[in-house]
Amino acid sequence: MKNNIIIVAGGKGLRMGSDLPKQFIPIGGKPVLMHTIEAFYRFDKGIRIILVLPVSHQDYWKGLCKEYGFTIPHTIADGGETRFHSVKNGLSLIEDGIVGVQDGVRPFGSAEMIKRCFDAVQAYPAAIPVIDSTDSLREMIDDEKSRIIDRSKIRLVQTPQVFHTDILKKAYETGFKDTFTDDASVVEAMGIDVHLVKGEVTNIKITTPLDLKIGELILAGKL
Repeated sequence: MKNNIIIVAGGKGLRMGSDLPKQFIPIGGKPVLMHTIEAFYRFDKGIRIILVLPVSHQDYWKGLCKEYGFTIPHTIADGGETRFHSVKNGLSLIEDGIVGVQDGVRPFGSAEMIKRCFDAVQAYPAAIPVIDSTDSLREMIDDEKSRIIDRSKIRLVQTPQVFHTDILKKAYETGFKDTFTDDASVVEAMGIDVHLVKGEVTNIKITTPLDLKIGELILAGKL
């Protein structure tokens, strides 16, 4: 089946403290978003790449591609009001096969990890990468009280989240809900179980200046 990936890149970089959206910030000699696209091209050179960008960012991105000589084939879709609507816009350009959804600022996933996610959908309708929590966790009961959570039962969710295209399209026919925090939650609301795949601790999402420094170490092979 044809592999497809929707890369959602609508961030405004507010937590980065920068006027430049975080997906365009250079790291290791090129914008973060280019690293993300390259990760999926390394996994499958025939993969169809849909890049979802706000209309106001599209000309800037095209200029970056010219500046950096970036030629990996991809199709641009318009960003929506929310991530939900952005993914839905990307899905409208895909007809069949397997589709993954990826954070544009999560650039360090290995080809092996991405393959695990896509391979899992040969046996399951939905698969997402996760890692164990190493921190102690507490749940707030009210403003005064909290209680410990058994971290052995907690998993931290990453992307790409991968699905049969027909299942994800059907799930996105539902209306938007605030409880939809990722694509797996949209599919799960339809009653479909989500299979967990081993993720990677280096598969970080870049949202702060510290993440950029960690990312440089990852690219240098020091982490």
